[in-house]
Amino acid sequence: MQINEEQLVQVDTQIKRLIASENFYGRRLQEAGITGVATPEDFLTLPFSEKDDLRAAYPLGLSAVPQDQIVRIHSSSGTTGTPVIVPYTKKDVDDWAIQFARCYEYAGVTPEDRVQITPGYGLWTAGIGFQAGCELLGAMAIPMGPGNTEKQLQFMVDMQSTVLCATSSYALLLAEEVEKRGLRDKIALKRGIIGSERWSDSMRKSIADKLGIELFDIYGLTEVYGPGIGISCGKGEGMHIWDDFVYVEIIDPQTGENVPDGEWGEIVLTTLVKEGAPLIRFRTHDMSRIIPGVCACGSHHPRIDTLMGRSDDMIKIHGVNVFPRQIEEVLQEFPELSSEYQIRLSHLDGRDTMRIYVETNGSVDWQEMAKAVATKVRHRIGFTPLVKIVENGMLPRSEKKTKRVYDERYE
Repeated sequence: MQINEEQLVQVDTQIKRLIASENFYGRRLQEAGITGVATPEDFLTLPFSEKDDLRAAYPLGLSAVPQDQIVRIHSSSGTTGTPVIVPYTKKDVDDWAIQFARCYEYAGVTPEDRVQITPGYGLWTAGIGFQAGCELLGAMAIPMGPGNTEKQLQFMVDMQSTVLCATSSYALLLAEEVEKRGLRDKIALKRGIIGSERWSDSMRKSIADKLGIELFDIYGLTEVYGPGIGISCGKGEGMHIWDDFVYVEIIDPQTGENVPDGEWGEIVLTTLVKEGAPLIRFRTHDMSRIIPGVCACGSHHPRIDTLMGRSDDMIKIHGVNVFPRQIEEVLQEFPELSSEYQIRLSHLDGRDTMRIYVETNGSVDWQEMAKAVATKVRHRIGFTPLVKIVENGMLPRSEKKTKRVYDERYE
């Protein structure tokens, strides 16, 4: 999917703004001798940016506007290093709400709905984005924030919430609690808008079945507005990306070259109209593909597929590159197993070992099941892991994102 003429003009405008601002990006572009873009070929010569580049601009080096135009900041978690501070102008905040309201519309949400918002508020972009889009649409926002599952369930019943916004991990936790407490007939949920982490088909099915709702994937990241730059529609054929705000590329993560539409690679995003902290060719490390053609829903906004994982989530063990999704796909072949699993890597007796813990939701021969899973995994990735089947509910649940891979080899 080649960048179009209007998008090129927008990128050229952004480059000139960045250089004039002399911010972190502007200085970098000047040093590279870049003054603008006029053709798709020019665009492809622009340097990529990475999260480490943004960290180096801490605290406000990303700002491309005078300080008195910054109305808000958001930040990445900073759990793996210096946080990234992203400044927003009033237009950025308004544009984000417009995109988010569009997401709700694509998910079939109307002003008649009651939207229970469980993602976090504060520096994290999620909660406030869900709320702003909800209010712009005209639906009722129920701004719960994360945690306090007792109150979440109480409000779900008492307020008759019709839409649940959550991470997949917390949606599963709530779904399991609804089932455990026999609340299914007392709730009014119709839709779930789920984001922030990749989730398997079996996890999706479990949440949908337990809550009796239709699920929608929402996409976004703190560095690029936040969640709401794209969402799946009722046809379920990928996530539409709002290409009037963001240009999306898919590249080979090894070579940096664009791959043809339909091929898997790493998502790279360029903000077209963002004022506070424009991003040029930002490598997200999220793995997906552009789905060719027009969606059956009739929308002409381009689509990306459900995320496969992250290029930096790849595990290297016994000389083999393994993605968690490969393990998930094997586990999905066993209906007796739940969607919850953990992968632990350790170094024992001079040898790397992979252990897979997975819950069962049925009465099965755990030993035989473990052998069958190990055999399937070996056929898929080339070596045999240690597999342990555990009782449903034994693995930890999370109110935010669930950590599934623990690399203990270098601790």
